[in-house]
Amino acid sequence: MKRTNYLAKTPDDFGKIHYTESEHRVWQTLIERQTPALKNTACDSYINALEQMSFPSSRIPQCDEVSKKIQQISDWTVTAVPALISFDRFFNLLANKTFPVASFIRSREELDYLQEPDIFHEVFGHTPLLTDPQFAHFTHTYGLAGVGATNEERVMLARLYWFTVEFGLIQTANGNRAYGAGLVSSIGELQHALSNKPIIKEFDLLEVLRTPYRIDIYQPIYYVIESFDQLFDLTLSEVKLAIKSAQEMGMEEPLFVMN
Repeated sequence: MKRTNYLAKTPDDFGKIHYTESEHRVWQTLIERQTPALKNTACDSYINALEQMSFPSSRIPQCDEVSKKIQQISDWTVTAVPALISFDRFFNLLANKTFPVASFIRSREELDYLQEPDIFHEVFGHTPLLTDPQFAHFTHTYGLAGVGATNEERVMLARLYWFTVEFGLIQTANGNRAYGAGLVSSIGELQHALSNKPIIKEFDLLEVLRTPYRIDIYQPIYYVIESFDQLFDLTLSEVKLAIKSAQEMGMEEPLFVMN
């Protein structure tokens, strides 16, 4: 696993995590500046889901609060985890319809960019779309695909997650819009993704599985889906077959455009 400079927050005996006033203010700054940035940039499904979640703006929500909101609509839940967890635990949680949420929040010095997921990214970026039946189904299928997968297979699954759940775009009547958590939770990357700077490609499962990525730059390539049907229709057997084909073909040449 990668190292992190952040320490996980430990829940008390009642499952509550105690944040400092300074940490609550970081959450408030992030949510108050990110929410307006989603207008005309995020897809309607995400916007509507975010409104249903109605996160507090002045404090960091507890995981049980977030779970209760989600479970009013779907059978998913969330659980607090250390900053970084093993692939085994990650895939098993998703396979059991539980989304792992890092318990720490970034420092004020790293408001604009953080290489590792914090609670703002996890809760604000990821959890709203768990209320969308199609997207939630895809996330569950993804988790099932990773259980028992080899390390090589998980590398390819990580690419699928990266270019959909984290940095996916979707076609709309008003142009491409963001649905990926890494986009909707980041002003800078959101603006970059919808500018004329990156390469935008139509989603192709095999190509995505063969495309490498980096976490320390804005993405040079984004994949756009036609609708969530495209993800919902991916079956477990189809994903596994595509992974096998991708392994036989090898990895594409990396295309990294530095900003």
